[in-house]
Amino acid sequence: MTDADTRTATTDWQAWQESWDRQQEWYMPDREERFRIMLDMVEAVVGTAPRVLDLACGTGTITARLLARFPDATSTGVDLDPALLAIAEGTFAGDDRVALVTADLKDPDWPARLPHDTYDAVLTATALHWLHQEPLAELYGRLAGLVRDGGVFMNADHMIDETTPRINAAERAQRHARMEQARRTGVLGWTEWWQLAAQDPVLAGPTARRHEIYGDHADGDTPSVQWHARVLREKGFGEARPVWCSPSDTLLLAMK
Repeated sequence: MTDADTRTATTDWQAWQESWDRQQEWYMPDREERFRIMLDMVEAVVGTAPRVLDLACGTGTITARLLARFPDATSTGVDLDPALLAIAEGTFAGDDRVALVTADLKDPDWPARLPHDTYDAVLTATALHWLHQEPLAELYGRLAGLVRDGGVFMNADHMIDETTPRINAAERAQRHARMEQARRTGVLGWTEWWQLAAQDPVLAGPTARRHEIYGDHADGDTPSVQWHARVLREKGFGEARPVWCSPSDTLLLAMK
């Protein structure tokens, strides 16, 4: 039995998945709704057996929901975070529908690591705000080459309209007040979740490597919906618009 087999046999990966979900839902109580709409649009545009690229896949949140809804789908998850990838690897061990790739999305050659040249859908959520606008625009150009004609790219993330500062401040204040109320009930935030991962015998090493890569948290940009749509069209997508939004986040769909 290999070290990977031992980790898979002794670690409750589903518990880690659920713990990650609860931590993320502390920030985004409507998280599952955005995933539902994302998969609705996958079905509407490319059908129920898509080849998907789960971009900045983390623990495989999108992949898990994709395969539960569309058993004939396949997914390639790509990420750089060794701790979150360890959870994804444990979760999907033995599932030949899933491939996981370690790659830095800021590396211009990262697509060469993928098992396929093109995908029906590229999906990502709450991840690309870690990038600043220039590398994000470059990434969008690479994604245009990975999405097949008629395929889609969807990004669910923080997209802030800086022309509405009072609305933004009111929404942010209410959201943070609700987060603090939830915190008093024992909900783990970002920092506490990572502290817990660092104490786990299996995840301690990958978590330490993760902090060497990112530090506590990467700081990127949160440009407006209009910026994302414009840049995606400039980089080779034919259409782009929101298909879902909350007061702070947007699910933007671009079709090749």
